[in-house]
Amino acid sequence: MSRDRIPAIILDRVAASTTSIFPGILLPTSKFLCKAKLFSEPHSLLSGHIPVVDLFAGPGGLGEGFSSVKGDPFRIIVSAEMNSAARATLRLRAFYRLLKRQQGDVLDSYYKFCSGESTVPYDSTNRHLWDEAGEEARQLELGTPQGNSELDLRINPHKLGPDAPWVLIGGPPCQAYSIVGRARNRGKIEYKAEDDNRHFLYKEYLRIIQKYRPAVFVMENVKGILTASVGGKKIFETILDDLSDPDKAIGQCEGGLGYRIHSVSCATSFSRGDDPRQIDVHDFVIKAEEHGIPQARHRVILIGVREDINHRPGKLELKPGPSVGTILEGMPLLRSTLSKEADSSERWAEVVANHFASMAREVEGMEEYRELCKELREAATGIRRGLGSGALRLSKQHRDGNTLSLLQGWYHDSRLSVWLNHDARGHMTSDLQRYAYAAAYTKVYRRSPKGHAEFALNGLRPNHDNWESGKFSDRFRVQAEHRVATTVTSHISKDGHYFIHYDPCQCRSLTVREAARLQTFPDNYFFQGNRTEQFHQVGNAVPPLLAKQIGELVSTLLGFNAEIAIGDLMPKTLSLPV
Repeated sequence: MSRDRIPAIILDRVAASTTSIFPGILLPTSKFLCKAKLFSEPHSLLSGHIPVVDLFAGPGGLGEGFSSVKGDPFRIIVSAEMNSAARATLRLRAFYRLLKRQQGDVLDSYYKFCSGESTVPYDSTNRHLWDEAGEEARQLELGTPQGNSELDLRINPHKLGPDAPWVLIGGPPCQAYSIVGRARNRGKIEYKAEDDNRHFLYKEYLRIIQKYRPAVFVMENVKGILTASVGGKKIFETILDDLSDPDKAIGQCEGGLGYRIHSVSCATSFSRGDDPRQIDVHDFVIKAEEHGIPQARHRVILIGVREDINHRPGKLELKPGPSVGTILEGMPLLRSTLSKEADSSERWAEVVANHFASMAREVEGMEEYRELCKELREAATGIRRGLGSGALRLSKQHRDGNTLSLLQGWYHDSRLSVWLNHDARGHMTSDLQRYAYAAAYTKVYRRSPKGHAEFALNGLRPNHDNWESGKFSDRFRVQAEHRVATTVTSHISKDGHYFIHYDPCQCRSLTVREAARLQTFPDNYFFQGNRTEQFHQVGNAVPPLLAKQIGELVSTLLGFNAEIAIGDLMPKTLSLPV
């Protein structure tokens, strides 16, 4: 067995725990042999795989990415989420993965549930796997005695600790760190950051690190965490100090293993004892659109590697993200419904066509609007009658696009007979005019219109006292067909104004499924809960395709790949060529 096929983590322990008797030959000490058994024998109830604990899991974007790494090296032993709808999504996806690892037709019940042929995703042959998925995906409120206690009960049987490679992933809630959230808090007279426990939920993540010592941890959060302050100190500086030295952070005796915290976009790293003011903290920001994701999503990603592992993760590969049009191509055309009035396909088409026609008449003869006038007229006559508004389970038609080649088939599932979570929300007729105008404008000028100066036609001004202040310049934003999307956030659960579809003749905001595609969730990922809850899950998630790339770096770091089985990691004799 060649040296380059032995996991780095084992080589590190060999170097620290061997004696050299003959040139070029390393013989292990008895102490090392005891520890080495953890790599050649089942080190968890999951024989042959790297256990993963997923905290603050949301709908499971990070976990989905790690579970999609080639060779299937990771196994999620518990994913913790406090929201019931997100937990239902987590459980259903965990069940899908358990079924997929089986042989035969065990997935039939899942697809029957997706298509609506069954009211539950399981049958008598796989009910035990549904129960197992329920044990994996847990509804827990971390930071409470009950939630923390149950999490420990879920972890303890797997005997996780520093002598076995395992990974902690997750993203503590970001509302207190986000720029929007902080602006909202400043408007509250009695608000004090020191009293907002959301600033300190990362300490629940820290507690698991200190107690169970993962080989690697991955933590994700919003970019606003870099500038958020509590008590006059930057919270991110505190987080770096705490994560690099967990014992010191929680008041334990120092001397335990710490962590080196790495960027995966450059060579920057942080070790305990370093001064966080001496590094550029923005080096930890990952720009998703630079790594094949169809969305300009900028997030802080920290990868912590335990100090006894003398290797660092690689860097994410640079590759441009595909455009919105590329990702949404082939999806069925939909209309919105009309809110606050009687709705029908004919009535909707009449309303939208009239909006286009009246705006075209208003700009007719204005040279600066010549191309826009042409587009408005074409849209007025191009509105389709008879469009549906979609459904939770929308039957696929032969004319629907085949996305088999899209991102090497990442999205497509040939067994799926429906579009999941693809129903359009309702809009008021006044907003439909704004959507119609903005989509037509974007098609002509290849950018979304901004501010009151570019929404100057009659009927476009919303009823906002400070509309002309500049604070709402992006109040109505089209996701341009030829560009990557702007950041999909949880705000999409409130209204669709920031997420207008680029096609003027559909005149609507994005559906849950379209937003999920921009977040790189596969089409067979079925979001549970009502539509508002589904939007919230999608907006808060880590893009699974980005998480998969991070998982590949972690897998390589720990020395596991698709060609090496766990049982092959330790040679029968440790005679290693040097």
